[in-house]
Amino acid sequence: MLKKDKYAKDSGAWCNLNKVDLTEKDVDLVVFGIPFDGGVSYRSGAAQGPAVLRQNTFTSTAFTEHFEDFSSLKVYDAGDFIEEDRDKLFDEVAKYVEFLVRENIFFTAVGGDHSVTIPIEAGIDKALDEQFGIIHIDAHFDLCDSLNGDPLSHGSVQRRALELKNIAGLENICFIGIRSIEPEEYEFKKDNPVIVYSAYDCHNLGIEKVSQRVIEQMSKFSKVYLTLDIDSLDPAYAPGTGTPQFGGLYSRQLLYLLDKVFKDLNIIAFDVVEVAPSLDPSLTSMFAARKIITECWGHYARKIGKLR
Repeated sequence: MLKKDKYAKDSGAWCNLNKVDLTEKDVDLVVFGIPFDGGVSYRSGAAQGPAVLRQNTFTSTAFTEHFEDFSSLKVYDAGDFIEEDRDKLFDEVAKYVEFLVRENIFFTAVGGDHSVTIPIEAGIDKALDEQFGIIHIDAHFDLCDSLNGDPLSHGSVQRRALELKNIAGLENICFIGIRSIEPEEYEFKKDNPVIVYSAYDCHNLGIEKVSQRVIEQMSKFSKVYLTLDIDSLDPAYAPGTGTPQFGGLYSRQLLYLLDKVFKDLNIIAFDVVEVAPSLDPSLTSMFAARKIITECWGHYARKIGKLR
């Protein structure tokens, strides 16, 4: 069930863009949280992500790093999905996402651990009658059939996506920033054509070339979903996450990549997951997530003609 805290009910939230008196169909985009971290394999804490992020959006402004004004965007904070039973939670998330996609409503989801992307992608799949693409920006593949015996873990996200009717195969998914692999994933990758641009590739080839290749490979899909694990960033830029991996993307690489894919692909929605504030007293990871979200909103505002 979606529930709003006092911040979600405040018009000052989300850069003063939160339209508390409107509904999903009246706004340019919807944002909601999924404070669930029951799918982690290591350190928890990501369940705190949505609330802490929301509380810190009152001091953010509706301008991009290119000094573009997106203050005309109408945002609706739908609140957080609160449900202890995972099956019920995932079912509610999938149904809500299906509604948003059927209505062509752009949305941003805030996790929670990465397992919350499983019902999001399932909801997109139910809403569409066509193939769609997935851009997976992460330190990890999340291609385990199960992790610690859990097929709905944060390490199984894109393995579950491969079971969706509108995901024909690995050609629908592009992995970026990867620098870690599980034994099961290693065996899977040996036998399957995984499209991956590792963190090393992003550094060695250059993020410009990687971005171009990603766009070329995803351009065959008229709709693309983007899921972003904060651990895609090097721990120097995002230490507050459950499974950090040394040698990751740096902030400029990630911001450049997001700018390019939003310009050249039809990103219908995105999520930011695995921000664990309790693991990061300085809230560096939370502020990284906030910047990622506001920059992506600026890119979306540009696309729909809402920049001033």
